[in-house]
Amino acid sequence: MDNKTVVSLFVEEVINQGRLERANDLVAEDFVELDPLPGQRQGREGLKEIIGAIRTAFPDIHWMLDEMIAEDNKVASRFTWTGTHRGSFLGIPPTNRNIVVKGVVIDRLEAGKMADSRILMDTMSMMQQLGVVPAS
Repeated sequence: MDNKTVVSLFVEEVINQGRLERANDLVAEDFVELDPLPGQRQGREGLKEIIGAIRTAFPDIHWMLDEMIAEDNKVASRFTWTGTHRGSFLGIPPTNRNIVVKGVVIDRLEAGKMADSRILMDTMSMMQQLGVVPAS
């Protein structure tokens, strides 16, 4: 399975479908999140925990891979995710607001599994959409 397929399966099955156990097949046990969310533990289990927490906060979350570029052992993906804020997220109580968040993630793979990841999201826009930060 090529690297783009691994990342695509992770997005569809783990994030979108909430099948966290599939991370065991797609993510290295010692996975490193290079830009972790507050409180996110390292390792595959830490990644599963944070995705579970995000899915609890946004139960209808849907990630779309808008563009993917692969070179050597890295895959860069431009994404858009949508969801309705129905649970606590980063200490923010539910707002029931629909949000759209854009970003880019660079995944490095080893032996057919995601080994580390760096994600850059438009956090300011997300916080504005949640009503936490005033829109400019």
